[in-house]
Amino acid sequence: MDFLTQVLNNKTLIIAAVAWLVAGIIKAIIDLIVNKKFNVSRIIGAGGMPSSHTSTVVALTVALAYYVGIDSPSFAISLIFMIIVIHDATGVRLETGKQAKVLNTMMFETDTFKDLDFEKELKEYVGHTPLQAIVGAVVGVFVALFMIFVIYK
Repeated sequence: MDFLTQVLNNKTLIIAAVAWLVAGIIKAIIDLIVNKKFNVSRIIGAGGMPSSHTSTVVALTVALAYYVGIDSPSFAISLIFMIIVIHDATGVRLETGKQAKVLNTMMFETDTFKDLDFEKELKEYVGHTPLQAIVGAVVGVFVALFMIFVIYK
């Protein structure tokens, strides 16, 4: 098989990609409801509800558990990868977003740095609250199970 055929036939990869897309679409819809305007960058952007990073790695891990078993090296790698991604999203990246919010306020809403020329604000949506990660995990599990037992049955 050629490369593209192999990729398109990789159920585990497709499941993870669909989970990422579903979470991104949900995130964009929630953002539309809250902000009353559609922001396409919410589909692929970091941060927000639900965590698309979490949904992706959870769906990947669930798919690997089903297709290759929980005793496989692939599942072990995916499980460790999932833990690291979720920990990073709810820890380091969440704190980075909080710091960006403070810095943006200092740079653009006060006279503290009025002599400096800042081109644009720092990104504030880079991490996730624990709730956003939990909802992302739920999305990942549901997408994986739906794809495994309904689509790929």
